[in-house]
Amino acid sequence: MATGIVSYGVARSTADLGRMVRLHRKQRNLTLETLAGLSNVGIRFLSEFERGKDTAEIGKVLQVMRSMGLEMVIMPRGQVQLLGLAQQTEDRHS
Repeated sequence: MATGIVSYGVARSTADLGRMVRLHRKQRNLTLETLAGLSNVGIRFLSEFERGKDTAEIGKVLQVMRSMGLEMVIMPRGQVQLLGLAQQTEDRHS
């Protein structure tokens, strides 16, 4: 049951990152249980990560993202327009 279109873009908080991952998971019709199994993490960890837990272990976060075909790009602030995401990001944070 997909609940909306994934809004990929800049994550400026753990809540932003978790929200994007949750939408990506739901769009692919994956349950928490299925993704936790594929990522080799616990359901509780995955749920807390998707809800933006600030202390989520970065290694496990990357593990989940990798298992979903997602990757993180690090670049200096203000250069996001190079990725074509500037307007989308500004709209979300206005």
